[in-house]
Amino acid sequence: MRWRTGRQSSNVEDRRGGGSGGGGGGGFHIGVMGTAAIVLIGWYMGGNPLQLLGLVGGANTILGGIGGGSTSQEVRTGVPGDDGGKFASVVLATTEDVWKPIFQQMGKHYVEPKLVLFADSTNSACGYSSAATGPFYCPGDQKVYIDLGFFRELKNLGASGDFAQAYVLGHEIGHHVQNLLGISDQVTRLQARSSERDSNALSVALELQADCYAGVWANHSQSQLNMLENGDIEQAITAAAAIGDDRLQRMAGRNINPDSFTHGSSKQRAEWFQRGQRSGNMKDCNTFGS
Repeated sequence: MRWRTGRQSSNVEDRRGGGSGGGGGGGFHIGVMGTAAIVLIGWYMGGNPLQLLGLVGGANTILGGIGGGSTSQEVRTGVPGDDGGKFASVVLATTEDVWKPIFQQMGKHYVEPKLVLFADSTNSACGYSSAATGPFYCPGDQKVYIDLGFFRELKNLGASGDFAQAYVLGHEIGHHVQNLLGISDQVTRLQARSSERDSNALSVALELQADCYAGVWANHSQSQLNMLENGDIEQAITAAAAIGDDRLQRMAGRNINPDSFTHGSSKQRAEWFQRGQRSGNMKDCNTFGS
């Protein structure tokens, strides 16, 4: 319950029409069979199913400010009035409370990102996205985008609970941290002159570092804010493992091909989250050095 009753952030844009009706406000829902179909389509069309199922921060981080545009959707700023929006707002508030002092210790300023709640589709500085894209971070406008209906799909993949959902947002905020530190730009420049295999490896390192940063946030959420409850860390580990590239390849009926990974294996994702969570130190998140 702590993740639904804490301080709420005002850095929220609600583009869900009426802005009510928790869990996505009539958002996209594909169900178990739909999830499997998207995985199959993603792989057979030569794409990455993670870009369709969720946690696609890396893909949008690399795209940067490409394809910008405005949206005609009604936007409400401030604190959402429904339960799903409140939950996301509380999680966002904890990331603000955690990352601001960490950046201060580094002699840097933490720019608070915006969280955009949308239903079905929306526009961003990274281009047009539908709910099927899943949660993502756009560095072009420094906003995290999510259709809260994604949490139902996460549950269909075997990861449920408040902190499994909070981990998803913590991961995307991890991409924001990378953007502020210039890591994302460095990766983009390296990828521009790399082979496809090396570019994929860099994408994996970027995603695993975001997982590790989510672990750092989880650590400080407990030490600073006393937010964690029994079973929370296990929920996050389950969520991280549920969306590993190897698991999604297996779901698609394909052979496991590590060279094609763009987000990391289930084991890697869970291990890097745990590494950050155990130490709470960003210095332990050098996924590129490993």
